[in-house]
Amino acid sequence: MTSTLRPAHTTGAESRPGRWLALAVLVLAVLLVAVDATVLGLATPYISEDLAPSGTQLLWIGDVYSFVIAGLLVSMGSLGDRIGRKRILLGGATLFGALSVFNAYAWSPESMILARALLGVAGATLMPATLALIRNIFHDPRERSLAVGIWGAAASAGAAVGPVVGGLLLEHFWWGSVFLINLPVMAVLVLVGIKLLPESRNPDPGPWDLPSVLLSLVGLIAVVYAVKDAAAHGASWPALVTGLLGAAALYGFVRRQLALPKPLLDMRLFSHRGFSGAVLADLLTVLGLSGLVFFLSQYLQLVQDRPPFQAGLAELPAAVGAVAAGLVAGRVARRFSVRAAVAGGLAAVGLALAALAVLTPHTGYPLLGAVLLVVGVGAGLSFTVTADVILSSVPKEQAGAASAVSETAYELGAALGIALLGSVVTGVYRGFTGPSGTPAAAHESLGGAVEAAAGLPSEQAARLLDAARAAFVDGLVLASVAGSLVLLATAVAAWFLLRGQRLSVLPEGDAEQDADTGARA
Repeated sequence: MTSTLRPAHTTGAESRPGRWLALAVLVLAVLLVAVDATVLGLATPYISEDLAPSGTQLLWIGDVYSFVIAGLLVSMGSLGDRIGRKRILLGGATLFGALSVFNAYAWSPESMILARALLGVAGATLMPATLALIRNIFHDPRERSLAVGIWGAAASAGAAVGPVVGGLLLEHFWWGSVFLINLPVMAVLVLVGIKLLPESRNPDPGPWDLPSVLLSLVGLIAVVYAVKDAAAHGASWPALVTGLLGAAALYGFVRRQLALPKPLLDMRLFSHRGFSGAVLADLLTVLGLSGLVFFLSQYLQLVQDRPPFQAGLAELPAAVGAVAAGLVAGRVARRFSVRAAVAGGLAAVGLALAALAVLTPHTGYPLLGAVLLVVGVGAGLSFTVTADVILSSVPKEQAGAASAVSETAYELGAALGIALLGSVVTGVYRGFTGPSGTPAAAHESLGGAVEAAAGLPSEQAARLLDAARAAFVDGLVLASVAGSLVLLATAVAAWFLLRGQRLSVLPEGDAEQDADTGARA
């Protein structure tokens, strides 16, 4: 019997003993991004209190990072294919660390939004490079599945480490300290990565086409902004015009890629049904989960009065479930099927979100913890298998661009989810009826209500907080049910789109010869 770690046939690249140490360096990059994303949610109540952003500004602080990173991922993934994935990863990690300092010392809502946007530029270099390097370091399909599982588990572990460490920092220091935890991770990543990571690039990439870069950036940001604005304020001419401008830019991007002999993104990748199905599943899954992920920390801290560290611990079941599922996802997909693993995982997440329909301000932790555990298992299973499908569907020379498409779907789903489901929560919340004398700021965000209540007489403050918290939970329930419907519909779509798709079990050379079989399946 062939071991998962020692396949019967290996290439020279696979026999290199340093590949697992190289993976450990890539895990640090994933941790860097995951920790940053999770500590922001935990720090949101403190940012809201200190910087006093409006409800719209608070949403921008939450999702501008995703907007920018979504607009640049394809360009940065393609750039890594051209100049070297190791080079762009280490350069991006250095910039990410420096910009984390800017985030930590932001002095106003506007500066915080700018800091998050610039961090998105640096973040766009990291995730595509890590997956592309995995594709080029691990040639045996079983080893690659395990490596992708470890990569996904690291992201989930970062989601767990972020709230716990961030909670400890928030109880003893100011909110900016949660961004400074990126610095030691970045330092280790750069110093160790210089020695351990192998360089890889496309040997015949063609030029890095600047018009394509600008078209993809303008198109994605304009479309996402238009959706966000329409969701927050209703249909308007500015939103419509911006959306049409973005759609036109994306159309121009696609036309240009089809015309270029060496495109920034090979659009023929989307003709592979497994690739397209996996990308679509990722986008819709993240969209459906975003409402819960973004507002969960506020629910735990501002509704249930948990201190930051306890709130971080409360979120651990999701990460534990995702880590466990990610490590066995490749084996599950081979034992049953790709579509069973992905569709089953998504259905589990959808049903778990549906259980939140009974959520109240006083819901006990057993229900919430069980929901988070199921969400983690289902999402970890689905995301790991889809990442493996995407990497296995393309030649290794295009790994950066393919990884960028996968990450773009993830970030675009997060941005759209926060815009749409976040606007649902905000819209329901703003309609609450408080006691007479309730300040207007209390209707902007739950953090604003908590701050406003601190300056009111105790009885009036209690009525204000009860009304605000009930409205916030009503919005969160509505967003969770909407997310549940999205996840269940995505599970059905994945079942059909991934029909016949399999994870390869052959050594790299044989797998590439057999690539057409998977595409035709």
